[in-house]
Amino acid sequence: MKKINILYFVIFGLLTSSCVQESYNQTVTVILDVSGIKDIKSVGLRGDGKPLSWDEDFEMKPLIKDSLYTTTFSGKTGYLFAEIKFVVNGEFELKDKDNRQVYFDKSRKTIYKATFNKND
Repeated sequence: MKKINILYFVIFGLLTSSCVQESYNQTVTVILDVSGIKDIKSVGLRGDGKPLSWDEDFEMKPLIKDSLYTTTFSGKTGYLFAEIKFVVNGEFELKDKDNRQVYFDKSRKTIYKATFNKND
């Protein structure tokens, strides 16, 4: 009976232990080319993982008005990439297409450049 209890304890320990993925701080700077779009009122970023959300825009600021917009965000992650889409004037880009995947640089400082509605 003692051997069975030990066996159950070992199996329970193996089943309840998990491999915890290392998390780290990552800073991402995004630069978006919106040239060719007229009457821009708002430019935003949506995605998975805090501080991003699929429900509301993470505001991007003009670097060059009506041409280039940028934002920088930081967060703790255990993932190698994030999925995102851009939103201009409330309209999502790349409708019915996969989300963009931003792969994080090992330096923990990623710069991602894109053109609105083009899968670069």
